[in-house]
Amino acid sequence: MLTVRFDNVRPQRERFDFPVALVLGGFDGLHIGHRHLLAEAQKTGLPVALTTMFGGKGKVLFTQKERREIFERAGVSCLCEIDLDGTLRKLSAEDFCGTVFSLFDVRAAFCGEDFRFGRDALGTPALLKRLAPCPVTVCKTVKYRFGDSGRGRKFSASACKRFLKAGDISALNACLFAKNGDFYDGAYFIKGEVEHGRQVGRTYGFPTLNLSVPAEKLLPPDGVYGGLCRTPKGNFPTIVNIGSRPTFGIGERKIEAYLDGFSGDLYGADVAVYPTEFYRGIEKFASAEDLKSQLQRDIARLRTRRLL
Repeated sequence: MLTVRFDNVRPQRERFDFPVALVLGGFDGLHIGHRHLLAEAQKTGLPVALTTMFGGKGKVLFTQKERREIFERAGVSCLCEIDLDGTLRKLSAEDFCGTVFSLFDVRAAFCGEDFRFGRDALGTPALLKRLAPCPVTVCKTVKYRFGDSGRGRKFSASACKRFLKAGDISALNACLFAKNGDFYDGAYFIKGEVEHGRQVGRTYGFPTLNLSVPAEKLLPPDGVYGGLCRTPKGNFPTIVNIGSRPTFGIGERKIEAYLDGFSGDLYGADVAVYPTEFYRGIEKFASAEDLKSQLQRDIARLRTRRLL
C-alpha cells in the first residue's frame, strides 16, 4: 500500500500518477459504515485511495500503524494521512479540496452524507460536488438498531469509542465488522511489541507476554479479558490483563497476555491482542497461589467459551 503523509500543506511525496477512486473521510479505522463506503468505491474497479486523519485531541481507537494494517487488508491501494495538528486543516474548504485532489488522478470520488472538510469544517458534500474534477458519489449514512427502541443510530467512531470505554467489546465489534466478515480483519485489537518483563508469571506456571503499546491508543477499562492473540507463530486463545498487578505490588498500567498452548520466544515481535469478553476486574490476591488458582479458572473458562 502506497502512503503519503501531510504534516503540512506540502506532501512528503509527489503525485500518484495512476487513476484512482478516492474515498474521503476521517477514517480512524473501518466500522461498518466505512466499509460500505469503501465497497462502493471498489465497485469502480479502480485502485482505491483513502484519506485518514490523525492528531488532534484525545486517544484513538486505532493507531496509525494499526490503521495501515486495517486499510491494506481491506484492499486500499493508496493512503493519504492528514495531520490534524498541521496546517492542512487550516486551509479553506476550496484549498483543502484542491490540495488533496492534486495528489491523485481521481476518476471518481466518494464520501458520506455527513462528510465535512476544510477550515471550521465548512466544506460539505454539495460543495465537494462543485469543486471536484470528477463525479462525486455521496453515500447515505448506514445505521444500526439501538436497544429496544428500534431507533437507528449511525455507525461512527464516537459510538465505537463509547462502547470501548464502557467495556462493551461485543457491541464495539458489532460496529466494526459484520458477522460474516473476517474477525481478524475487522475486530478491535491492541497491537504492540513484546518486551521483557519481570517474568514473575513463569515462577507459578503462567508465562506471559508484556506488550509495549503507544500512549495514544485507547484501551478498554482495566480488567482481565478473554480473547485471541495473533502472532508471527500463529493465533492463540488468550487471557489478557489490562492494568496494574497489585498482587506483586506493580501499580503501573501494563498489558500482559497469557497465550494458551504457546511455548517459545516472541521478544521484539509485534503481536495483536483481540479482547472479546470481560472476565473480571483487577484485584489483589492474598498470595501467588491464590492468583494461580484464579488463572486456572480463567483458562478453563477460555477453553469452554466460544470466542468468535
